[in-house]
Amino acid sequence: MSNPSQSWKYFYLRMKSKILSYIKLARLDKPIGIYLLLWPALLGLLLATITEGYVDYENILIVIIGSILVRSCGCVINDISDHDFDKLVQRTKDRPLASGEISLKGAWIFFIFLSIASLSLLLITPPLTLKLGLSFAVLIIFYPLAKRFLKAPQLILGITFGSSALISYSLQSAIFTPSILILYVGLIAWIVSFDTLYALEDINDDRKIGINSTPLLWGDNAVKIASFLHRVFLLSLLIISFVNSFSIFFYLIIFIMLVLFYFQNQIARQEKFLEAFKFNNYVGMIATLGLSIEVFLI
Repeated sequence: MSNPSQSWKYFYLRMKSKILSYIKLARLDKPIGIYLLLWPALLGLLLATITEGYVDYENILIVIIGSILVRSCGCVINDISDHDFDKLVQRTKDRPLASGEISLKGAWIFFIFLSIASLSLLLITPPLTLKLGLSFAVLIIFYPLAKRFLKAPQLILGITFGSSALISYSLQSAIFTPSILILYVGLIAWIVSFDTLYALEDINDDRKIGINSTPLLWGDNAVKIASFLHRVFLLSLLIISFVNSFSIFFYLIIFIMLVLFYFQNQIARQEKFLEAFKFNNYVGMIATLGLSIEVFLI
């Protein structure tokens, strides 16, 4: 006869292992992806604060929760789409779906749950936010497939991740100013640049299995082009600063970001691509902190 305490211990350990597997599937154990979606969203919300002259703190909470849910959805659908490829790539072969920790059926159920949670959050937002959110949700599903037939799938990611600024902006303002559109273009450039660095880590595996990426498209010029895209992002912030008559403080923030990009490029030139990619979290954090101080304190 089995010992009840041992049975409960076995059940607890099994449930704990399964929960941890789903946490890994959604990459909640690697939150940098959430941050890199959150910073653009907060920048958009801060610009809307300038336009409307106030901030609704409930919107900040919506943006944070939405960033977690959307990024989790994106990771799960990406792994569902790529589970056969992930088995062949050194960096991804131990992911829960590729390694068999989670079944394909379980991953689909989890994706549906996250999608319903995301939709529920969207339903409490203004009509424009709902429309934008649903429109760009299509790209979240499309992105994993884009790697199979588009030469520069990172552009799709840039358009998708960058849209978080438009969506968060629409929480407070239904009138899109030139500033938010300029920011969106700059964010696309920045996101393409850092995802290019991320993809450089897998360039050999991608070449072998036939997955497209900007590093394969740009070849030896990938890091140089990523560096050029950094300047496009900084230029967009300079234009926004001028149009909105920002103080000298924000120009100092842009200079600090320029220095961070310089060090990031040095790291990338040493072929430490994953380390260079992670450096972008500091870039986004500084930009968001700087704009927050400009909006609320200056």
